[in-house]
Amino acid sequence: MVDPVVPQIAADLLVDVKTAALLSTAFTLPYAFTQPVLGTIADFFGKTRLMNMSLLIVSITALICAVATSFELVFGMRVAAGLVAGGVFPVAMALVGDLVPIHQRQVMIGRLLAVGLTGNVLGAAIAGVIGDLFGWRGIFVVTGGFGLIITVAAFYILRSFPVPKPRPKFNLPAVKANYQGIFADPRAKFCFGSVFFEGIFIHGIFPYVAILLLVGGEARASIAGVVIAAFGLGGVIYSLSVPALVNHFAERKLMLIGGALAAAALSFAALHFPWGAQVAIFGIFGFGFYLLHGCIQVHVTDLSTTARGAATSVHSSCFFMGQAAGPIVYGFGYSHGGLEWLMFLGSAVILVVAFVCAKYLRLRKAPPPPPAPPQA
Repeated sequence: MVDPVVPQIAADLLVDVKTAALLSTAFTLPYAFTQPVLGTIADFFGKTRLMNMSLLIVSITALICAVATSFELVFGMRVAAGLVAGGVFPVAMALVGDLVPIHQRQVMIGRLLAVGLTGNVLGAAIAGVIGDLFGWRGIFVVTGGFGLIITVAAFYILRSFPVPKPRPKFNLPAVKANYQGIFADPRAKFCFGSVFFEGIFIHGIFPYVAILLLVGGEARASIAGVVIAAFGLGGVIYSLSVPALVNHFAERKLMLIGGALAAAALSFAALHFPWGAQVAIFGIFGFGFYLLHGCIQVHVTDLSTTARGAATSVHSSCFFMGQAAGPIVYGFGYSHGGLEWLMFLGSAVILVVAFVCAKYLRLRKAPPPPPAPPQA
């Protein structure tokens, strides 16, 4: 929601646009680096408690931004929000792992993704409307005020959630043991490595969508926003169709189909089709990405039964570090021959990720049922 009003912030707070654009980095880098800490807090002190507290802090920082008179204060509040924002969505995914049996988990994670993706699709568009009507401060007022309402509602609703087992007492040896247990699972390196490369080659292209369209003769920024939104819409379509997909295809096939669709879409996007075709291409791009990504997320929630918060947080950290590195990687390509060759390379990487995940990611076998009691 902040990205569309960066020029307004720059003009009002008397900084250049490049400096104001650092507000995105101010949020995403702390988000990535604090994930393991937040995951540990969630495991030892309670997932719903952390979600409530994180949302409360994010809401308060937004309201402070709304009345800030210096860029430094806005920047500091975005850093503070990034430090705790990872205590919401990744922890919610861990909570799904606690409450939902493994054979139903992909459907529920798909529903969780649908909610998050709807926010991603609508966020920039809503921000543009609010920014035009009330200025950039209005965005922070709406975000902070609505966040406080949800914080209060969540406090009363989430505290009624069942807790599967007593939480362990916090101690450093237990924290170390939790992370050792996560990385002892051979799937961990494939789960975390895969989403890192997804972040680089899939999400890293988004800042350059406008440049791709400009090469094809389309200069309107609003069209670039529509194309990017189509990616999120593809994810929403995935989340709505995931129950049928799970019923008709084995997980291995879902990974291969998702990887193939995402790789093909990234290659077609490099061919500079007209923007109408690019909307369709990015819709397929989003569908394929989330089909592959959703399968990986199920395995992340299965890496540990006692440290799911830590597992999902490391997963999110790897993804966001890849997302932060992606624009740098594509920027190198743009400066050395154009984006196209790097997009074709990214397509190959996505295919490799899909094949590796399909080969090595297997759910744990359920323990055998207890023997039936002898008949009298």
